[in-house]
Amino acid sequence: MVYDAFPATAIVLLAGFAVLPLTGDKVLLGRNPAYTLYVMAMIYLYFVVCWVRIGQTVGMRAWKVELVTSDGKRADWRAASLRFASSFLSLIPLGLGFWSCLLREDRACWHDRISGTRLRRCN
Repeated sequence: MVYDAFPATAIVLLAGFAVLPLTGDKVLLGRNPAYTLYVMAMIYLYFVVCWVRIGQTVGMRAWKVELVTSDGKRADWRAASLRFASSFLSLIPLGLGFWSCLLREDRACWHDRISGTRLRRCN
């Protein structure tokens, strides 16, 4: 997650720079619902396009893991979108959904169980 925070931050900054000429330098994340949705859409596209197209984000490449469905196939748009949306549920209670993977034999987080995906080591 830390590795993917860097490209996600770059996306937020680029998204902000892209709309500055249209808004007169008055876009503030959290204060403008349309802008907040726009930034979330950009972050969504980063993660979901990476998962659907190549099965990995930049951070996942560094750790040599890929996202697959429970039957070992590459995630489709539905599974990737569901994983993205449900990952917020994993974050809300102090990241409990992420920490829960340490207690499971299959190492699946809440959002993996909800979306029918899993992480697999790759070469």
